[in-house]
Amino acid sequence: MPLLKTAIGLAAAVTLLFGAELKTETAPLVTHEWGTFTSVAREDGAAVEWAPLLGPGDLPCFVGRAQQIHKALARGLVRMETPVLYFYARQPATLSVHVDFRQGAITEWYPNPAAPPPALATAIEWDQVHVTPGKDPVYPVTEGPSHYYAARNTDAAPLRIGNQQEKMIFYRGLGYFTPPLRARYDRNGKLEVRNTGSAPIPFVIEFENQNGALGFRIAENVTDSVKMDAPELTQDLGAIRQTLATRLTALGLYAKEARAMVDTWSDSWFTEGARVFYIVPRATVDSLLPLTIVPAPTEIQRVFVGRLEVLSPRTKITLKHAVRAGDSETLTEFGRFLEPFIAQLQREDKEFVLSPAAQTYVRAIVSGHAVAGDGYGQAWETSNPAACIE
Repeated sequence: MPLLKTAIGLAAAVTLLFGAELKTETAPLVTHEWGTFTSVAREDGAAVEWAPLLGPGDLPCFVGRAQQIHKALARGLVRMETPVLYFYARQPATLSVHVDFRQGAITEWYPNPAAPPPALATAIEWDQVHVTPGKDPVYPVTEGPSHYYAARNTDAAPLRIGNQQEKMIFYRGLGYFTPPLRARYDRNGKLEVRNTGSAPIPFVIEFENQNGALGFRIAENVTDSVKMDAPELTQDLGAIRQTLATRLTALGLYAKEARAMVDTWSDSWFTEGARVFYIVPRATVDSLLPLTIVPAPTEIQRVFVGRLEVLSPRTKITLKHAVRAGDSETLTEFGRFLEPFIAQLQREDKEFVLSPAAQTYVRAIVSGHAVAGDGYGQAWETSNPAACIE
């Protein structure tokens, strides 16, 4: 049975964080990629269909977007969030980059490809990607906060594609495939995590945050299934951030890349509720998302984190109370996951019925409206949320 741990030693963290150094002296072209696959578990542990594109825009307006996609109707099993490709070279190079996503659709990207993908495109290609080490170009920026800019905080070479310059190639998508991991709670409150694929999952992290008190447990090298006790909520944000950054570095990312990934998602990964983080096996990534780069890099590292939202026993209590009280602050914490979670609560408890006012309230939050006030009689909402960050 995989060994369960609650943390790793500081000495090991320091060793791993600084163990990965740039290899461009021996490898003329190095490519690294990180990304996430986000899904929601139903009560039996399988991924449930949901509407992952709902919610306020979290990307700058200069990012390209697939047209003619209705967010509420675009349903799938997985939100492919923020894959970014970095390139390291000692000399300038010109490349073509092609990504296939046969069990999904490409929804956002930057820089723009030569030919913008059509709606529900299953591939994207960038021709004439100019890798320009030593250059210091000006990158586009916007004023509002976004899940975009932290990814630039690396030593990667600047890129020029057409008349656009960036530190990385960025894209997102909507997936219809079944994630390689299931997670469900047994009658004793233990989380049963099951690897449904053929390749080992290097590690799984069970994380929970209840009103700011948080904790996590780790299962190593999951090949079949493992049961995990609920974490003690006695740890802090720094510990989980450091643990993830260290382990991402050990899997092949450079230290700055790992920190950039954690920084990108800190305001989403560690919020109220319970979730499972796991490493998607490299063979699974290559199968779901084939990547072709010409000329071929000497080294390619691809590290994808799976995020599976789960409704823990403690979270059920919190969510039921928030729905009954019209607690806008707590409900907003669950955001786009409210719809599948409330559906699960209603399947498990036939007496848990939402009033018409509560249904309207929840739909507004899921769609990204800023809802305020306690109790549905006092609630109000803003105008339609912005589609992107100006």
